[in-house]
Amino acid sequence: MLLMAMQCLPGVRAFRCLSGVNCLCDNVDVDIPSFSLVTQFPPTGVRLQATRTPGVYHTELEKDVRDSIQPFPTGISYVVFEDHIGLPHPEYPHLDIVPSKVLYSNSACYYKGNWCPGLPHAEENRISSWLLDQSTGAPPKFATVTSSKVRSGSPYHIPLYLAAPSATSRSPPRETATVHPSGTAGHSQTLEISTNIPHPTPSSMSHQDIFEPIDKGPIPSNINSRSDHPVRKDHISDTPGPISTNKFYANFFLGTQTGYAFVHPYAVGWAKGTGNARSYGVLISHIESHQLAFGPKSQVIPGNPVQFYINPIGIQSMILSASELGTSTVLTVSKAKAFSANIILRPHRGSNSTIIFPLVQGMGYVTGIYTGLQPAIQSSVFFRKLESVASPKPGIYKYKVTLEDNTHWLIYVTPSGNGGNPNLVLVSNTLISGPTGYSGIIQVAKNPSGLAGEAIYDRTTGVYPTEAHVSGSVVAHQAMGTYKLSWQKAGKNVNSTPLLMFALPHHVQSFDTHTNHMKTDMLLRTTTKGNATACVGNSWTMVEENLPVNIGFGPFDPNTGREATLSNATRQRIREVAPSELSQDISRQTNLNSMYFSGKALNKFAMLVYTVYELAKDASLSESAFSSLKSAFASFNNYVWMKSDNVNQPDADTPQLFENKADHTTYFGTNLEYIQGIHMLPLIPSSTYIREKEFVSEEWYAMFAENASTPASGVQGGWQGILYANLAIIDPNASWTFFNKEPFDLSKIDGGATRTWYLAFAAGRF
Repeated sequence: MLLMAMQCLPGVRAFRCLSGVNCLCDNVDVDIPSFSLVTQFPPTGVRLQATRTPGVYHTELEKDVRDSIQPFPTGISYVVFEDHIGLPHPEYPHLDIVPSKVLYSNSACYYKGNWCPGLPHAEENRISSWLLDQSTGAPPKFATVTSSKVRSGSPYHIPLYLAAPSATSRSPPRETATVHPSGTAGHSQTLEISTNIPHPTPSSMSHQDIFEPIDKGPIPSNINSRSDHPVRKDHISDTPGPISTNKFYANFFLGTQTGYAFVHPYAVGWAKGTGNARSYGVLISHIESHQLAFGPKSQVIPGNPVQFYINPIGIQSMILSASELGTSTVLTVSKAKAFSANIILRPHRGSNSTIIFPLVQGMGYVTGIYTGLQPAIQSSVFFRKLESVASPKPGIYKYKVTLEDNTHWLIYVTPSGNGGNPNLVLVSNTLISGPTGYSGIIQVAKNPSGLAGEAIYDRTTGVYPTEAHVSGSVVAHQAMGTYKLSWQKAGKNVNSTPLLMFALPHHVQSFDTHTNHMKTDMLLRTTTKGNATACVGNSWTMVEENLPVNIGFGPFDPNTGREATLSNATRQRIREVAPSELSQDISRQTNLNSMYFSGKALNKFAMLVYTVYELAKDASLSESAFSSLKSAFASFNNYVWMKSDNVNQPDADTPQLFENKADHTTYFGTNLEYIQGIHMLPLIPSSTYIREKEFVSEEWYAMFAENASTPASGVQGGWQGILYANLAIIDPNASWTFFNKEPFDLSKIDGGATRTWYLAFAAGRF
């Protein structure tokens, strides 16, 4: 009893039990004579404390300071003028669609005395006197309308106009032309542009590394650089060059530096004095499925899936810290790269004593490299017991930890050089203390697999990844691609010890035969990407077959691997539909105060011109729009689309997939057509390859068919066109019928698409 009491006292280290005394020691041979196999418990008094640590569930939708507007102007009015002319002009943003009789008339449009940019559609002698300039009684001169103010209570966002068709030659020019970019008329600066349309012939990529930079030379002198940045480069060191945005480790240098880094399967973060342990070390969290919080169930989707699920934040299962860390602790990020970064803790700025945490996505352990500090291994979930057990390898000391939430963790301590037994002591239910002035490695891992899991960890402990590299190649004639993830490693016995890394489901699905043998039976759940599989090896090779190597800019059939050929009748129909869209004002629609909306318009018109030029085989019809488009370009300077048998997500559909949450909603609304449709955009040739027919069929019949909860026939605005364009993947005839009917309401086409392209897209699936 005296021995049992002494091992629970602060500062007292465990020693070998005397013969015949029960100290809860493991009856195992020990290969290090000074090492005792002893189980330590927290002092009795503190074990009576409450152990509930549910964490925090941030269920609000991250809006990133974005306005709650839809991702394209859905409220644009399409004004269709009949054969008679002289109709008044509406005051809200609109597009003019007029018959040729009106289009080519010598007329102008006026609204309350102002000349209206757009297609002329009203004869001067038909204009009422109240529409004219009251001071002169004559039509005013041209004045460019620049305002994009949204009227209160109006759904209209961006004024769009159409330009009158060019009267130039109907044959496509084959030489460069000098044009004035929008807004530069009258200036001496000109722009040289080419008017040729290259044919999208896929180039061979056989055996070249597709991840190598195309050019490593200096940035061209005509591209200006800036030394300032809206976000200061604080808390970052030893990282030359630009810092990538949206990286998994970014929370360590942004804001309060307390956000999590999701390295999968673990999440790590800076405790910074929070939690039961009040630690200033790096916390380690791993969430099981029973800890998830779920949102309300949908009443309109078959099966009533939940709207969202979220993992809790703030459950500090294990923490790697040091007794010297406190309120003056500083955290910096160094050697930030694509797949890795080092997190460095110092007791105070300028200190030579550090803990370095090499973070690499998929790492098997959370590793802390100590220099001259006293280890403090902590938990805000509370330690139930600490067991010192047999060493797996010379110079590496092993401990088993059980927390009050019944989870099991392993601690491996590897002192530098010939350092001796660290003799970790369980001081309290929140603190395990190590020797002062310690230098070496401490690794922590969660063990869900008992003795089998321990064997895996024992084999791979002592080493850790420092950075990752990706390489790959494509064999075009075999339509097959191969890519490889390899890791640099450091630690003890590097050459003889393999790495332990966790693979996500999409990795495992593509493993080649050799890599497949690296898999183990140990799984750990990730926050939003299914179960991760523990793999023992220094690199993985993945193979992707049936690649769409022949895909171009036209409708593509993944079953045949070829671009579709349109019939003569289809081409003629496209030629009939295209003029009203080709005549829109490309400059105005692509020169907005939003790069997002401007980019959508550029994409829309590029696909439109290609459809007419290449698919409908009418170069002259596309000529004017093609020239305008190039001027606009020159001045511009496995976890979401889930089928019912998916195994990576719980019973929920996840259009918004975060690192810690999956949410079936959008920042601009909760209509089903918004939530599902935003992931259909844009409908392009690769959509038929990416969006599998089985998934599209399930989605359509569950949500948008006539007998479903939200029939597409009743959806309003551009979203209806998106749904019917997506339908072409499984039912091209129904899609074609929708877009081919006359008269057609162009308000059903969103601002980033054209009816012309949707007709070609559907016809390409016949």
